[in-house]
Amino acid sequence: MNTSARLARDIDGKAIAAQVLSEVAADVRELAQQGVTPTLAVVLVGEDPASHVYVRNKILRAKEAGIRSLERRLPDTTSQAQLLAVIAELNTDPSVNGILVQLPVPAHIDEGAVIQAIDPIKDVDGFHRENVGGLVQGHDVLTPCTPSGCMRLLLDTCGDISGLHAVVIGRSNIVGKPMATLLLHAHCSVSVVHSRSVDAKALCRLADIVVVAVGKPQMIDADWLKPGAVVIDVGINRIETDQGSRLVGDVDYASARTVASAITPVPGGVGPMTIAYLLKNTVIATHLQLKHAALSLLPTSTQEA
Repeated sequence: MNTSARLARDIDGKAIAAQVLSEVAADVRELAQQGVTPTLAVVLVGEDPASHVYVRNKILRAKEAGIRSLERRLPDTTSQAQLLAVIAELNTDPSVNGILVQLPVPAHIDEGAVIQAIDPIKDVDGFHRENVGGLVQGHDVLTPCTPSGCMRLLLDTCGDISGLHAVVIGRSNIVGKPMATLLLHAHCSVSVVHSRSVDAKALCRLADIVVVAVGKPQMIDADWLKPGAVVIDVGINRIETDQGSRLVGDVDYASARTVASAITPVPGGVGPMTIAYLLKNTVIATHLQLKHAALSLLPTSTQEA
């Protein structure tokens, strides 16, 4: 490999996330002129340290954007019924526009039941089956934050991606599947590569765009990539080195950037976009709720028309 070749440029997720948050703040100011303050309710169950950090960062960014936040902190001993009762209360609270239950929840609580209990129009994670189905069918619904953030990174980096071949590595419900759907909506030709794919590396080498979300540190290196490919690395893994622990992605950054044209670093790539799109989803949810409220005031015959 020619190591003297020009290295891929970094896709600056921090800068693009700051732009998204600026757009969110502008939208919040417009809503304020209508007497509306978008409100995000965050429910945290248990004492998982990472979850506490995530929640703190989300609430801080919400405040910066002008979004009101509510916190419901519940102990590890909270039963599933008690958690569902909190969600039901937030569902019926007209002042709450978005509901986020920080995952994971304690093992004795059914995560799926929690997700499905959230009103789809307040589901700012975009995980409810109605939102998942609506995304596939191309409806105006709340979409998962990380894939939405990845799409913004791609569009800001590449411009029009219509007709490009995109490979998504990983098929999770949180990233892989919705990412593939969003790329299809952007008129890409999409392949999804997973643990049972035959000759996954050869498939990946055909891609103009590669989105990696497998949870395996530095799995994808230069041998997987077509020269000039744009690489979005969703993974974040902590590894131990002689110099101590550090964060790495699912892509071998040093290797991949000798082949790719642009790549997200870890940290500083996809991560900031997830929080930015959580807040963007809160504003989108607010607009959807205002629209639904306005429609409910119309005569039935007008709604049907």
